[in-house]
Amino acid sequence: MVETSFEIRLADFVDAHDVARIYNEAIEGRTATFETDLRSVAEMAAQISQQSQQHPTLVACEGDAVVGWAALRPYSDRACYAGIASFSVYVDSAARGRGIGVSLVASLLECARGAGHWKITSRILTGNDASRALCRRLGFREVGVHERHAQLDGRWHDVVVVERSVDASAAPPEVWTQVDRGALPAE
Repeated sequence: MVETSFEIRLADFVDAHDVARIYNEAIEGRTATFETDLRSVAEMAAQISQQSQQHPTLVACEGDAVVGWAALRPYSDRACYAGIASFSVYVDSAARGRGIGVSLVASLLECARGAGHWKITSRILTGNDASRALCRRLGFREVGVHERHAQLDGRWHDVVVVERSVDASAAPPEVWTQVDRGALPAE
């Protein structure tokens, strides 16, 4: 295995080209996302501009080259889910197998902890063995499979739902202390 060093930092507008390139590679590969429309640099710059402390976009860099990225996104706009984030991670195909994805998601976990999230989650195409292994390595559990979740190129695909508590000792969300739990609608 080749030893490499990389730095993980918050994404900036100058990273939009590489973030788009890496995401478009995943779109074309058809194993990591249901998206089929390639993303422009402007679209990815807009996504980066929407990041916040609660929902950052991180990049992994080897020297000046961005070789991977990961992001936290809101899980839902409902107040009761404010402490849950969903995540995505993408690594340049030439940089895979070097621990970049693991480092990006581990960094997202730290960001999530710092932002007060208590859980992060994602959906992974069931055939994406590398992403499933990455999640297992970081302590995520597979909680179930959504069968026939979406079509890709006219074929139905299943996804596995993964989740991990960020900080088991975290207090419940403030909204739960303000509302009688029995009055919350059933999910």
